[in-house]
Amino acid sequence: MNSVTRQQLATISTATLCTALFKRGLRNQFIQDVRPLNADLPNMVGVAYTLRYIPAREDLNPITVFQDRQHPQRVAVDQCPEGAVLMIDSRKDARAASAGSILVSRLMKRGAAGVVTDGGFRDSPEIARLPFPAYHNRPSAPTNLTLHQALDINVPIGCGDVAVFPGDVIVGDGEGVVVIPAHLADVVAAEAVEMTVYEDFVTEAVLSGRSIIGLYPATDEKSRADFAAWRQAKGR
Repeated sequence: MNSVTRQQLATISTATLCTALFKRGLRNQFIQDVRPLNADLPNMVGVAYTLRYIPAREDLNPITVFQDRQHPQRVAVDQCPEGAVLMIDSRKDARAASAGSILVSRLMKRGAAGVVTDGGFRDSPEIARLPFPAYHNRPSAPTNLTLHQALDINVPIGCGDVAVFPGDVIVGDGEGVVVIPAHLADVVAAEAVEMTVYEDFVTEAVLSGRSIIGLYPATDEKSRADFAAWRQAKGR
């Protein structure tokens, strides 16, 4: 993802991005049942770096596994690249924690762009106070040992019913998280910027009392002409 695309995506809502993706036949890119711990942070934008959990098996996943310096959860956190989003497949199960505030703090200090799990986090109040985008299903008090076993790093995963491949572009806002296939990121970002400009024009017009018929979408020539004049006046 180039710097221009990253800057563009930082200004676009996940709703608009989903519409741009839908125009290309991609209907299932918004991660289900995942919410920001702090909806007031700026957009999260980064490339996917993944961690996959499977159901824990007691003989293979006692508490002593954390003494292993190669434990996949610890390695994923400590090797997540700068500017990447750690995407965690927790099987949509928030009964056991994907991580807690210490691991999320480590991601933040490493320069990661954010963290997303379709499970839950421990210490969610502490994570919510960090200046770092974090998205989960709901808080989790137990350790991940009770139900989850970390297995694979940077492989294709499912997160909230969405396929996530390493290198996919991830955008999160106050509503949730969308996954953009890497090869579409530049064109989707550019189109979504244009969509956002028109939506801003429409919002202003609707708030002034104008009907949406012929305006949204722009099926009337007058709407297109008014938009062109508005855009010139606004310098957009």
